[in-house]
Amino acid sequence: MKYYSLKLHSLATKMAGTLTFLLVSSLLQGALCGMFNVNIPQKINVLRGSCVNIPCSFDLDNTHDKNLDDSCKAYWSDSSSFTSEYAKLKPTKEMTGDLTKKDCTTTFNNTSLLQSAKYYFRLECDNALRFTFTKAGVDISLIAAPPSPTLTPSTLEVEEGASVSLTCSSPAPCWSHPPALTWSPNLGQSQETLQENQDKTKVKTSVMNFTASHLHHGNKISCTAVYQKQDGSPDVTAETSLTPDISYSPKNVTVSVSPSGPVPENSNVTLTCSSNANPAVEKYMWYRADRDQENYIGTGTSLSTKVSRDRRRFFCKAENEIGVGRSNLTHLDVLYCETQCGFYSGVLPWVLAGVFFSVSVICAAFLCKVQKNVKPQEEDRTYMSLNRRNVGSSEYDVINTTPK
Repeated sequence: MKYYSLKLHSLATKMAGTLTFLLVSSLLQGALCGMFNVNIPQKINVLRGSCVNIPCSFDLDNTHDKNLDDSCKAYWSDSSSFTSEYAKLKPTKEMTGDLTKKDCTTTFNNTSLLQSAKYYFRLECDNALRFTFTKAGVDISLIAAPPSPTLTPSTLEVEEGASVSLTCSSPAPCWSHPPALTWSPNLGQSQETLQENQDKTKVKTSVMNFTASHLHHGNKISCTAVYQKQDGSPDVTAETSLTPDISYSPKNVTVSVSPSGPVPENSNVTLTCSSNANPAVEKYMWYRADRDQENYIGTGTSLSTKVSRDRRRFFCKAENEIGVGRSNLTHLDVLYCETQCGFYSGVLPWVLAGVFFSVSVICAAFLCKVQKNVKPQEEDRTYMSLNRRNVGSSEYDVINTTPK
């Protein structure tokens, strides 16, 4: 029994030693991996024919800081396991940041060397420092057209007179040639900046400030991003827009009159009030201007009234939840019977008599002319047909009306 007990104790001691070794080894491996980190964006969209900047920084174990020198070089590949010999991308020192300061930012001016893939960074120096950072890679996506800019806010609903600030943002994968942003229409002053995101990528922004007006309501506001390519191919553009909803009080309040033109006194006319408002007009109100007083008449889109010399000046007001708009004073041209009507009643009979007399004279002249052209009948020519006779004397004149 004692033999078996010693054997079991020896086996347990060996197993405990093995577990301790595995645990320590695991902890050491985790600690070493945690000391080598790289900070790069998860994804970058690269425009074909343009350049791209990959922001990159790394951390090392303190024991390797002394190995960071001018001999260090950066390499990129779409494989997580590679050496400098098999690297897909071998940028020069002019294309990378200061590796001695742990800046591995890389610029590729020729995107034809890239393909849509996930790229990993490797650091190699002419010493013991050689490491591939496999814990993180950057997804490179080659695109033929840039994405649409981002408008902030994406919708615009304000009241007239409010101060508005619109921001247009577009990614700038190539820092040396960021996109040019333009507004249409240009409603105010705008300012452009190149800003940095949390992942160190950059974005071009343009902020336009203006005061909202009813003239902006329903009219599209757009922002266009123009990207210049480095391979000589034509520029490419991307656009985004919004349609503002501006609330405003009634504008262009007008009054139309039916029938138009001079109106006889004591006759009825219809006045119609119209306007432009957002939201729509809730109420139209009618007023009559009597000298220095404004007398309220009633509400409604139209007003039917009898006009006179004292009732010929009107105006209307339009009201919505934003405010009230007023029309100009409408003057009705009224014909008064004591003057215009009396004038026409006195002159009209003489005018009619003159016309009747002129027609009578014309008709009489016409009838006389017709009668002259009519040939008389045989029975009516008794004294009109005189023939020559041989009377042997020339004391008589000869009259012959018979046609030869």
